[in-house]
This record gives sequence, C-alpha cells and structure tokens, in this order.
Amino acid sequence: MSELYSKAETLELRRKHIGPSCKVFFAKDPIKIVRAQGQYMYDENGEKYLDCINNVAHVGHSHPDVIKAAVKQMELLNTNSRFLHDNLVQYAKRLTTTLPEKLSVCYFVNSGSEANDLALRLARQYRGHQDVITLDHAYHGHVSSLIDISPYKFNQLGKEGKKEFVHVAHSPDIYRGKYREDHPDPANAYADDVKKIIEEAEKSGRKIAAFIAESMQSCGGQIIPPAGYFQKVAEYVHKAGGVFIADEVQVGFGRVGKHFWGFQLQGKDFVPDIVTMGKPIGNGHPMSCVVTTREIAEAFGASGLEYFNTFGGNPVSCAIGLAVLDVIEKDDLQGNAIRVGNYLTELLNKQKEKHPLIGDVRGIGLFVGVDLVKDQLTRTPATAEAQHIIYKLKEQRILLSADGPHRNILKFKPPMCFTMEDAKLVVDQIDELLTALEEATGARTGNGRSTTAQHKRKMTNEGNSQSDCIGESINHINGTACRQKKGLYTDNRTVPCKRIRT
Repeated sequence: MSELYSKAETLELRRKHIGPSCKVFFAKDPIKIVRAQGQYMYDENGEKYLDCINNVAHVGHSHPDVIKAAVKQMELLNTNSRFLHDNLVQYAKRLTTTLPEKLSVCYFVNSGSEANDLALRLARQYRGHQDVITLDHAYHGHVSSLIDISPYKFNQLGKEGKKEFVHVAHSPDIYRGKYREDHPDPANAYADDVKKIIEEAEKSGRKIAAFIAESMQSCGGQIIPPAGYFQKVAEYVHKAGGVFIADEVQVGFGRVGKHFWGFQLQGKDFVPDIVTMGKPIGNGHPMSCVVTTREIAEAFGASGLEYFNTFGGNPVSCAIGLAVLDVIEKDDLQGNAIRVGNYLTELLNKQKEKHPLIGDVRGIGLFVGVDLVKDQLTRTPATAEAQHIIYKLKEQRILLSADGPHRNILKFKPPMCFTMEDAKLVVDQIDELLTALEEATGARTGNGRSTTAQHKRKMTNEGNSQSDCIGESINHINGTACRQKKGLYTDNRTVPCKRIRT
C-alpha cells in the first residue's frame, strides 16, 4: 500500500502541526497504522498487530456490514435531525428495546464527552441542583464540565483542580480500595461513604444534582463494583433529589457478555435515571447517545431552551448504529464475549497461580484487568513492570495497554470478534515475559521457590544474562518514565473475592 509520507515524515509533520498535548501510543517508537480488519491492525510495512485494546471498533475493524450501511446512506442523504427521517426514530426504537422500559427518550450526539456533558445538563435542570458526586480515579470526558468531575484528570492540576461543587467518593475497589474482599459487605460500606458525602454537603447548604459512575471503571483500573452498590447509592441520591447517571461509554453494547449493559450486572432491581453511551455505538464512526426517562426529558424541555445538535442523529450515523446492532446479534458477539472472556480469565488466573507479579485478575466478558504487584501481601503496584510488558508485547506485534491510578493494570478490551486463539497467544506471551521479569528481579513463585531456580538464564552475545538486561530496563523505567505515587498496603487479606461473574 503506497503511503503519502514515510513514517519519519508523518511523525515530523505531526510534531509540527498537531498540539503537543495530543499523545501517541508507544511514544518512543510509535506505530503507523494504515489499515485494519477484524481484531487486527496493519502498519505501513504490512506487519500485523493483534489489537487487544480497541473497544471503539466494537464489532471489528472495517466490518463490511457497517461500511455497506454507511456508504448506502451517504449516497442518498445526510442532513440534520430537524427534518423527519426514518433512520432516527428506527434507531431510537431499536436502542431503547435493549434498556429497561422507563429509559425511553434519546438525545443523539457525537462523542462520549458530549453525551456526559449533556447528561449533567439534564441532571441539573431536573431539580435545579448543581453538585455532582463522582468516583475517585474516574474519567468521564475531555470537555471542561467533565474535567471538573474526573479525578483522573483534575488531580493532575494539584489542589486547585477540584471544584467546590464536586464531591469524590471512594472507588468501589475490593482489591486495593478502602473496603476489600475480606469485608462482610463492601457494597453497603462503599455506598455508606456516598451517604456521608451527601449528608456533609447538605449541612453546608449544597444540593446534589447527580451521582455519576462508569458501570465498570476503565481508567480507574478495570474496577467491577460489588453487587448491590449501585442500588444503595441510587437510594441515597434519590432521597437527596439527585439522579443516577450510568456512564456506559467504555463498557456498553454487550461487552460484559450476558447483559447488553454493564449496569445490568447489578441486578434487575437497579435502573439508572440517565445512561450515556459512545465509543462502540458506531464502531469508529463519531456518534453517541444519552437515554433518560420521560420525566427528566420533560423537565429539560421546560427550561424553554431548544436542544439541537447539528450532526447528532443524522441519517448516516443512525444507519451505522443500526448496522452495529445487527452485527452484534447476527454474529452472537455477546455469546462470544462470554466464551472468550471466560477462557481469557481462566488462562490469566492460571498465570496468577504461577507468577507472584500477578496480584489480581478481574473482569467480566471482554473487559478484563490484570493487577501487577511487586508483592502480593503489600499489593505495591508494579508500575514499571507493567510498562515493560506492554512495550515487549508491542515488539511481539500485540497491542495491550496499562492503566489505573498507578498504571499497573494490564487492560483487555479488544474488539468483540476476539477469539480463544487470540487469548491464548497473548497470555502465552505474558507468561514468557513474566517469567523473564521474575528471574531478573529475583521474585519468587507461588510455591515459594525462586524463579531463578526454575529457569535457566538466556545469555546474550556479549555474555550478559537476559535477566541483567531486563533488570536494568526496569530500573530505568522506575527511575524516569514512571515516577508516580505508590500506594502501600501492609495488611494481609486473603479472603476469596465475592464478585459479579458471568
């Protein structure tokens, strides 16, 4: 495939014309991707990369059914939603059938950030309240209103980052959070923290407009809230006159497997007041949606302000959205998420038994996190090791990312056509890398024996051991690229986790 510029020229032009805050993956040696198909991406040299991180290309890169629907509608018409068109109402009808009955009114926009920004407007207009409760480490979008409620971002700004109307609740993380797997009722304990936040806010004369949370935290470290947490939070928030916003931008559209939406993992008795969606909705096409109740929508309309979005809900976007829904059903991608996700989790748990660097494996469907630790008892995050692994995987043509507050969580959120063979390939490579790392750092295996006693050191041409080279690499990362606060946890907690599972 002929390219307009060489990789070096593309990089130089990017540095010249694109804002420096716009980062690239693998900054030391970025990849130039020129095409993609299914779960694979290809660089300018034709090298194939297995994509384990792209939850935007939800049904697979360049899916022919999605492309066909887009082209067909583009050839006929693309205009705004002030004109009547069947695609808009047909898509709204199809989308709302996947949700609880009371979530019946749609607003179509163009990105997850737009969706969450509009959700805040709906919540604030509903009762006239202004304050928002968000979770620690949360990320909800890049516009100013969402940076304000995203600790993942505003904590980087120092003490001035948090606004007075924002209240931060503990992330419901039962592995390294305030209430862990040995707590008799972490769901209620975390929800009680939200209740206390509401009480303190009301004492100060403040009023809660909304509690917002990703149904499963992504940037926060692949956190699956304990069952029952959302129900109790919703009870306290409703009593305060606020609404519950479920952010499904990262995890919706069947990724969890047995449910179409992540919030449904909490049980049939939980229904949010507003649901936001984005990324996977258009398989890479810029579109998103806010779905709410008739009551909240009518309160928003009562303000007298018309809501109009130039591109939101246009015929092409809706045709693409319909095609994505069709492919999810036709290709049984929810079933695939269950089968492949369970297999991936099973393989990773076997690695956890083998490798002391793996502290926790958590996930549902094709949303899985591997928490790397320097010590399984203290749970000290292994940040440098995680960065080392994702760079080494990239050398093996496998794309994986690391995230979470300490950047030590290996994140799996691949296209939904990901296969069992793909899962095994990745885990086998992680196994080899962990073995080499543990040999280099002198970590001990699960049975208490040193990994160096079980694996011979591979010698380089210069006579130095591979372990020494890896050790130097980790020390370099620790010393430069990953200077972050490390949380230290000194108590030994070994009670089996009680988690929602597929």
